[in-house]
Amino acid sequence: MEWASAKHLMLVVIVLLQIHGHKGCFEEERMGLLELKAFLKSESTTDTDQFLPSWVDDRESDCCSWERVTCNTTTGHVMDLSLNNTKQIEYSSYQREWSLNVSLFQPFKELQYLDLSMNKFIAIENEGFERLSILRNLEILNLDHNLFNNSVLPSLSALTSLKTLSLAGNRLEGSFPAQELSGLENLEMLDLSINELNSSQIMQDSKSLSKLSKLKHLDLSWNNFHKAILKDLVSFSNLEILDLSWNRFSGSIPPYLGALSSLKALSLSWNYLNGSLPSQGLCELKKLQELFLGSNEFDGMLPRCLNDLTSLRLIDLAQNQFTGDISSTAIPNLTSLEYIDLSHNRFKGSFSFSSLANHSKLEVVDFTCDNNEFEVETELSGWVPTFQLEVLLLPNCNLNKPTGEIPTFLLNQYNLRVIDLSHNNLTGYFPSWLLENNTRLQVLNLMNNSFMGQFHLPTYPHLNAYWIDVSDNQVGGLLQNTWEKVPYITHLNLSRNNFEGNIPTSFCDMTRLEVLDLSNNKFFGEVPKQLVAGCIGLRKLKLSNNSFHGHIFSEHFNLTQISGLFLDNNQFTGTLSSVISRSHLYALDVSNNYMSGDLQGWTGIIMGLGFLAMRNNSFKGQFPCELLPGKLLDLSHNSFSGSLPNCSYMIYSEIEHIYLQHNKFTGSIPKAFLSLSALLTLDIGDNLLSGNIPDLIGLSNLRVLVLRGNHLSGLIPHQLCQLNKISLMDLSKNSFSGSIPYCLNNITFGKIKAGEHVFVKEETTESSFPGLYTYESALYGAFSVSEDSEITGVQQGEVEFVTKYRPSTYKGDILNYMSGLDLSCNKLTGDIPHELGKLSGIHALNLSRNQLKGSIPSSFSNLTQIESLDLSYNNLSGQIPSELIDLYFLAVFTVAHNNLSGRVLDRKAQFGTFDNSSYDGNPFLCGLPLEKSCSTIDESQHWWTTSSEESEGKWYEIDPVVFSASFAASYIMFLLGVTALLYVNPHWRRRWFNFVEECFYSCYYFIVDTLYKLLAHLS
Repeated sequence: MEWASAKHLMLVVIVLLQIHGHKGCFEEERMGLLELKAFLKSESTTDTDQFLPSWVDDRESDCCSWERVTCNTTTGHVMDLSLNNTKQIEYSSYQREWSLNVSLFQPFKELQYLDLSMNKFIAIENEGFERLSILRNLEILNLDHNLFNNSVLPSLSALTSLKTLSLAGNRLEGSFPAQELSGLENLEMLDLSINELNSSQIMQDSKSLSKLSKLKHLDLSWNNFHKAILKDLVSFSNLEILDLSWNRFSGSIPPYLGALSSLKALSLSWNYLNGSLPSQGLCELKKLQELFLGSNEFDGMLPRCLNDLTSLRLIDLAQNQFTGDISSTAIPNLTSLEYIDLSHNRFKGSFSFSSLANHSKLEVVDFTCDNNEFEVETELSGWVPTFQLEVLLLPNCNLNKPTGEIPTFLLNQYNLRVIDLSHNNLTGYFPSWLLENNTRLQVLNLMNNSFMGQFHLPTYPHLNAYWIDVSDNQVGGLLQNTWEKVPYITHLNLSRNNFEGNIPTSFCDMTRLEVLDLSNNKFFGEVPKQLVAGCIGLRKLKLSNNSFHGHIFSEHFNLTQISGLFLDNNQFTGTLSSVISRSHLYALDVSNNYMSGDLQGWTGIIMGLGFLAMRNNSFKGQFPCELLPGKLLDLSHNSFSGSLPNCSYMIYSEIEHIYLQHNKFTGSIPKAFLSLSALLTLDIGDNLLSGNIPDLIGLSNLRVLVLRGNHLSGLIPHQLCQLNKISLMDLSKNSFSGSIPYCLNNITFGKIKAGEHVFVKEETTESSFPGLYTYESALYGAFSVSEDSEITGVQQGEVEFVTKYRPSTYKGDILNYMSGLDLSCNKLTGDIPHELGKLSGIHALNLSRNQLKGSIPSSFSNLTQIESLDLSYNNLSGQIPSELIDLYFLAVFTVAHNNLSGRVLDRKAQFGTFDNSSYDGNPFLCGLPLEKSCSTIDESQHWWTTSSEESEGKWYEIDPVVFSASFAASYIMFLLGVTALLYVNPHWRRRWFNFVEECFYSCYYFIVDTLYKLLAHLS
């Protein structure tokens, strides 16, 4: 009886414990936690008062309530310890490596879960992990993102109770560690991703592999495995989840993959696999539910055997080279599909969306297309979708071509979170109902279509929308002033439309607004004070190409988080206020406005400044070299004065583009200015610079050099020839002297490979929509569907270059293809180097208005791409080389005002288009289009040619016959002339005879006197 009572009492206690749980923690474990804190604290760099603050040495403090600690509610023992990232720093930052003392975990006998990830542990103090073998209940051990190497693997084998082991992001190397981990017979999940493991040694220890027979989930992604590893992995017959992405697999998928018959999820993404998908192996995985093959090099059509994968709910074939018609593949038949990603392939033909009508579980569809041969049709009559999509991505899919009708089935879709119908030339009125119908919609991307009408906000507060892009359409009218209905918008792009009027003051009711692009519209008026004072979260504001006016940089300006501010091509006035220095600007563009003032005292924003564009305003004064941005500087068409920036730290700058043309800069070109090794464009033309070009030039990557219109002098240094990547060089309108360097043929001038293009239409940054819609995957858990988008920014500056008689402006991508050399309007002398004929890629060559002599090099016939050749106003002689007739692209040719002779080239091909102005000022040229005919002067032309050829002989070669005849004739003519003069003029005759008589007597007395003195000396 007593025993029965005791038994009942014990049951009551157990029930009470189950109901109320154990109060407090065990003293041994509490002390163990404090020792653990002391160990971790000794290696921590964080504030000691903020390090595990709840872990206090107080007996009244329940350690089960401490942060990072979870206890069993029944027994009170510590069950989980989450000690990840105890240093609380970014893992990539510098921190001293340290060793782990695993003995500190021995007091926690009931420990089941231990997370030590992201601590930079490099080793184990004393022995290894075998000291944890007394923790019989330890099932999950997370050692991710530390610095462990292979030495820790054998000791881990002693933890036989482990079911999950994660060693991702360490320093493991070599082959798959099957033997080292063979003791973990209960292991079900193993993560060895992000290491340096490889297939250097093929595993042949089948006994070790068999001991891991319970393994269900294996992650070997982000390693260096080759395809050979698959032969060993087939030993894991119970494997259900296998991630081999981001390795070095190549070739085709091997047929023995089919031996993994239990697989439910497989990822081979981001490898180098190619060829068509095989029917053997892959299609034998009947239980497969998730298949990730994206970002490989697969091609061909999808195999029909994919129809056998009836359990498939996710298929990701993105970023491959698959072709064919999707309608004829297995996709329409796999009605269990929830997630379809066929984006960025080469599919062709027309795909009817109605073929997915019976996919009742379908949630995600991504058909993003890169070619113009794939069309999506949604408007076939009589179909009703059974699905409710959450993500629909159909950009650039020729949607409903040619009608351009927006899919009407979307009228019945109410769960959409992400929709992208951009780049489809859709027409009709703007579909405001997409926002109205889908209360959960987060992203709406309709850019680059042909929608018209007005943009209407929803009639109710829409609390989920945070990314709206309707740019590049024909939507217009006034914007509503009810933007508080979409309060959580972070990205709003209304650019390149026909919106007009003032900016609504309610924009700042979107409290999370970060990016606002209103550029290329018809807005006018002043920017609302609320926008620049209240939208403090704005990171990018683009108002370019409108008609805004007034002072935007007033005392109200408070955009302290702004990093990109684009105000170009408006009518703003005023100065750049010092309030801008309180922001975090990376890019500032105020080009083409009416702003003025100087930059003195405006040096606060230099930290992190990448782009500074102030083109075509009225700024003046000196430019502080401390303001030199990191990537682009455009001060052109202003009134800046003083010397060019000459900072000592400029040699470390990574700036790529400098545009200072059309200012009033004076002085010489500083050497530091020519040491910017990353510089691509240097335009300092049309200033007041003087002196020589420095000999030391370090602009090794320069593509455009413009020194036009200054007062520079001296020789053109041969060091310029080392800038062999230049495509445009303009040294015109200076006072350079000496000869043209023959080594200029070392410069590419247009011979740029496609992969070396460095000029773009507009600087862009990639942005993505993170965390839009979370899909539950067996392989990756809850992962987010995202979409990439480009955000346009600063335009590269303009380069002015004279070609074909007119100044032309080049900017953006066209600079990758334009090439030219302009040395006109200088004082250059000597012959034209024949080496210039090797510039076969050049489009424009201007040597006019110099003092060049000699003949036109026949090697110019090799300038096969040239379009403009100007040699006028020099002292060139000889004939025009007949070989130039082969320059088929020549549109402008002038040799006017030289000393050329002979017949002009036949009026064939391009030379048939040149009029007499191309040859004016050469009196010895003849033939059409000139009025002078060559038929009447053939003989004189022959004499002139012969004489010219003879004149090319050596100066000291004299014909004796010609010399004797000319001397005799000259002597006779002299005597006859003197005799005639004396005969007709008696005065000169008397003077001549007196002169002769005086000479005679002088000579007589000189001789007699000399002989007398000589005889007297001898006697």
